[in-house]
Amino acid sequence: MVMGGERASFSEDVVARATRVSHKEAGGTGRVRGAPGWSLPRVFGSTWQLVWAILVATSFLLYSVYFLWWTQPMDGYGRLNSMQQEGGCPSGGREWSGNLRKLDSAWNGLCFGPPPELLRIALFVKKWPVGGVPGGLERHALTLHKVLAGRGHEVHVYTVSGDGTLPEEITQEQLHVHFVKPNAAGNLDIKQAWEKFLEANSSKAFDVVHSESVALPHWRARNISNMAASWHGVAYEVIHSDVVLDLMRKPGEPRSAELQKVLSERLFKVTEEVRFFRGYRHHVATSDYVGDVLQTIYEIPLENVHIILNGVDESKFRPDSTVGVSFREKHGVPLNASLVIGAAGRLVKDKGHPLLFEAFSAIIKDHKDVYLLVAGQGPWGERYKELAPYAKTLGSLTPLQLAEFYNAIDIFVNPTLRAQGLDHTLLEAMQCGKPLLATHFSSIMKSVIVNSDIGYIFAPNVDSLGEALRSVIRDGKDNMKMKGKFCRSYASVMFTATKMGAAYERLFLCMKKDAYCHYPLTTDCKIETNSYITH
Repeated sequence: MVMGGERASFSEDVVARATRVSHKEAGGTGRVRGAPGWSLPRVFGSTWQLVWAILVATSFLLYSVYFLWWTQPMDGYGRLNSMQQEGGCPSGGREWSGNLRKLDSAWNGLCFGPPPELLRIALFVKKWPVGGVPGGLERHALTLHKVLAGRGHEVHVYTVSGDGTLPEEITQEQLHVHFVKPNAAGNLDIKQAWEKFLEANSSKAFDVVHSESVALPHWRARNISNMAASWHGVAYEVIHSDVVLDLMRKPGEPRSAELQKVLSERLFKVTEEVRFFRGYRHHVATSDYVGDVLQTIYEIPLENVHIILNGVDESKFRPDSTVGVSFREKHGVPLNASLVIGAAGRLVKDKGHPLLFEAFSAIIKDHKDVYLLVAGQGPWGERYKELAPYAKTLGSLTPLQLAEFYNAIDIFVNPTLRAQGLDHTLLEAMQCGKPLLATHFSSIMKSVIVNSDIGYIFAPNVDSLGEALRSVIRDGKDNMKMKGKFCRSYASVMFTATKMGAAYERLFLCMKKDAYCHYPLTTDCKIETNSYITH
């Protein structure tokens, strides 16, 4: 049990235990590489050396027994299931308790029960998905607040339509979406949205006000005590992206005027952001790394920083080999393909498509049975057509079509050059039981690809990506399936919409009443069951 000022971090235990499961499934021993070795000297020069050797040997023996007991593999997902049955949380049998405001790891790993009371919630978000294919932030906002409404809370959304129109207000049981006319730039007109909010708040006060990023500006938010803002990326992270883009210049190639301007201004933007972030009372970090940055760089107290990882709709994104086979047939993937790689998102430079194009171009010179499916739109869509028949662009896909796409591939690659937050495509692929290949940015490494059983990481350059692709090919399709099972297990604990929604709900309750900040409450889960883990 972790109490008081101790660090309340338990997500590592989920990874460590589940890793042992996947080692067994892959035919390994379940032991962790790098276990300490020891050899005793044959001759002891003095009594104290003998005593010391005996003490060390005894300690090592006890450690080895403990180590071998924990690394003894279990069939299927027995280890992960037993963890949940022991404590109801992925905490290795140690049921964490304490003040949630002191928790410095992801709330998703806890098991929250039904809400002790229902809330009236106001949300400000820049756009709401209406027509077309929604972007990542729009899908996140829709998924999260549908879950909250489904749990009985009254949710009012203040936003503009994603397609630029002014539709009628939407009411779906407890979810109410209030649209305002876009401003001249096509964005949320905060003056109109604020007036609608004040009108609703005057008739019945909201318990909580939630802003996705800066949809509600800091100068409006600073006077709202029950205010929480979610950050899907911060300016400090982008410095890494700027460095990556600069390093992509070829030898002798001059730095562009635009990049020069960005590099010279970025630090000033960070300091400005640090200052205005203080206008928000509570901060939700959607990755472990952002949570650390908010505390160490932005100087926000731990009590006001809450790590809640993004989640995706587990009812839509789940393993289904049948739809995967149909998707391959529909898009002409040969039956004898040894490996199918998938990528999805905007097909632009900062999403890393120049790297993927060049790396895959080299791969198919030696591997004619490896194929690439690319979902999304953008200028690089035309370039990928040059790699036919080994690569095929699919255009924009709906969430339903994306689920079919993930089930059709063997591994999902995200070559992004933008070091900001957690891309939903990574989580969706994991929920569909697919391993990952992604850039080694901190948010991805600390929250998603936390070990090699989840996938592969590479430096943002062509050589590193090419080597990672060759490693995937060497490991083969069977290993991808084993890694995919581990991904599914881990994602079912940490990245579902249900877990995300329950975590936000508890934060909002905690903001309303201090008593709800304690964990566990009598209504919280003691045993968590998740049918997806046993698939």
